[in-house]
Amino acid sequence: MLNISQLNVYYGESHILRNVDLNVAPGQMVCLIGRNGVGKTTLLKTIMGLLKPRLGTIKYKGDDILKKTTDRRAKMGIGYVPQGREIIPRITVKENLLLGLEARPQGRKRKDKIPEQIFELFPVLKTMLNRMGGDLSGGQQQQLAIARALMGQPQLLLLDEPTEGIQPSIILEIEEAVRGIIQTTGISVLLVEQHLHFVRQADRYYAMQKGGIVASGSTSELSQDVIQQFLAV
Repeated sequence: MLNISQLNVYYGESHILRNVDLNVAPGQMVCLIGRNGVGKTTLLKTIMGLLKPRLGTIKYKGDDILKKTTDRRAKMGIGYVPQGREIIPRITVKENLLLGLEARPQGRKRKDKIPEQIFELFPVLKTMLNRMGGDLSGGQQQQLAIARALMGQPQLLLLDEPTEGIQPSIILEIEEAVRGIIQTTGISVLLVEQHLHFVRQADRYYAMQKGGIVASGSTSELSQDVIQQFLAV
C-alpha cells in the first residue's frame, strides 16, 4: 500500500528525516513512535505532499507520488488528520463533514450525503450536526476530524497524535473507532501516537530517533526497553 525508501527531508539546511524506510501493508495499522521533535509529523506531511523530500521515494499502491500535488494525493485515496485537528470552527459539524467529500476522486456532488457508517463510528456527531465546530470539546473535534477524512473514502489514513490532550474515556472511543474503520473498510492506517494502549492496537510499529528509523517490529513483541526509550509514558 505505502512504501517509503531512503527518504531525506530538510528544513532549509537542517536535516530532519534521514534515510527513512517504512512500509504499510493493505488493511494494516502501523504506529510510528518516538519522542517529540524526532520527525514523525514531518514524515506524515511529506507523505501528504506538504513537504518536499530532497532524496528518496514514496510509492502508494505501486505508483511514485513524489510529483503529485497534495490534492491529487487526497483524490488518490490518502486521508490526513493533522495534529491539532484543524476543523473549521465557524461552520457547523455537518458542513465540516461535507467538506471531506472534496477529496473523493469524483469530487463533491450536490446529492452526496453523510453515510450512516460515519454515525455508527462516531454516534456523538449525529446529535451535533447543527452545532458550530468550534463549540465541540477537544475529543469531539478529534472525532469530527477523523470522520471528515473518512468522508473522502480514503484507502490509507494518516493520523497524527489523535489522542493528544483528550480525556481517557474519549481516547478509548477513538481507539475503538479506528479499529472499527480498519475492520469494516479494510483501509490501512499510519498512526503517530504516544498513548501506549493505542500503540498496542497497531499491527506493527516503527520507532524514530533523530530523524531515522531505529527499531521496528510487531507490536505484540514491543519490549519494555523500547517503550521506555521511545514513548513519553
